Amino acid sequence: MTRPLPPLRSAYPVFTSLATRWDDNDIYGHLNNTVHFRLFDTAVNGWLLDRGLLDPHHGETIFLVVETGCSYFAELAYPQAVDVGLRVARLGRSSVTYDIGLFAPPTGDVPAERAAAQGRFVHVNVGRTSRTPVPISDTARLQFETLMTG
Repeated sequence: MTRPLPPLRSAYPVFTSLATRWDDNDIYGHLNNTVHFRLFDTAVNGWLLDRGLLDPHHGETIFLVVETGCSYFAELAYPQAVDVGLRVARLGRSSVTYDIGLFAPPTGDVPAERAAAQGRFVHVNVGRTSRTPVPISDTARLQFETLMTG
């Protein structure tokens, strides 16, 4: 079985740059695998907060993670910042599947074209107290659609 190529930077409509920390590196000198998942969570929830789609303290609904995964293609390490690309792969009635690319920072003026890691991150919109799925609002759906490509 041939391993797929890492996704291209151009596949992602939105990026954020996230700092790494000293203790993110493991004994092998690269980001520990758990850090990749923290970066996914930070990028997705930051995007939701920036657009007013999530109020983690008072909103009637919240997004809960029900599935994650990661494919690793190249090493990342502190003190690099990581460029995090975000797109929506699937938009369901109450769920959103994100495709997330982690990219090394630019070398000079040239950004890394292929992802060092690719994540899958599935959120379900649920009632804050009931914790049962709730349809995604039309307003939120329009925002999510801006992250859909292809």
